[in-house]
Amino acid sequence: DHRQIVWDGRLAAAVRRAAPGWLREDLGLEADWTTIALVPAAEVGRLAVVARRSGVIAGLPAAGIVAAEVDCQLSFEAAISDSQRVEPGTVVAHLAGPIRSILQAERVLLNLLGRLSGVATATRQLVDLVAETGCRIYDTRKTLPGWRLLDKYAAGCGGGFTHRLGLYDAILIKDNHLAAAAERGLTPAAAVARSRQFIAATFPPERAAAMVVEVEVDTIEQADAVFTAGQRSGQPDIVLLDNMSPDQLRQCVGLRNRLAADVILEASGGITLESAAAVAATGVDRISTGL
Repeated sequence: DHRQIVWDGRLAAAVRRAAPGWLREDLGLEADWTTIALVPAAEVGRLAVVARRSGVIAGLPAAGIVAAEVDCQLSFEAAISDSQRVEPGTVVAHLAGPIRSILQAERVLLNLLGRLSGVATATRQLVDLVAETGCRIYDTRKTLPGWRLLDKYAAGCGGGFTHRLGLYDAILIKDNHLAAAAERGLTPAAAVARSRQFIAATFPPERAAAMVVEVEVDTIEQADAVFTAGQRSGQPDIVLLDNMSPDQLRQCVGLRNRLAADVILEASGGITLESAAAVAATGVDRISTGL
């Protein structure tokens, strides 16, 4: 599996690097003139961050870093923990200190918490829908530019699992790669064999052993060819079944069980809240979606 994203020093450091830019977007190179005009510098206060809807909270540690970036005199106190479900009216956190700094920080904090909690909540909806199966929900690279670690962290708060972080940490052979090599007649099965050879020739043994090879197929015939060829030249770790109907997915599961029992099957493409349960019930191991 890929390395899972949790709140740690790496993620905290990424937020510290990004926070000044988030604040500068709001302040420009000047200041919050409305607050300066109306609020005395010595005024202090305390506000509560309150959930308006039910859902799953994510981003509280990041919000604390943003508060500290605005003003070291600000105190951000989480009232609950990330990954916790809340109902409307639940107090999520308190922010206290100079009112000028509170007013400067509030929108960035709310935007941060709102986006990440939205990702966590959407993920939890999918996780709940497939809970009666052995299927897992995985995120994708369809993340907000610059926010990948945070978006994937939020998906984890919702009970999802981390797919590859970027182009650098796995081999994922998609139809675009095959189209780019169409004149050479590269098939999904041949691409897997070539990728295995490339990994062995390029990376030291420890890195090579950890490099996941995944291939996308669009048809039952392609899946059959990959499983069959893999018995001779090496199986992929994962086969991604793209935009297949539940009936097609079930047929691919049957082929996998007969020909390549160790290969993980991942369904992707067109996954919705309405279709997720039916997809999971086909026997695939995981669903990946940017929903």
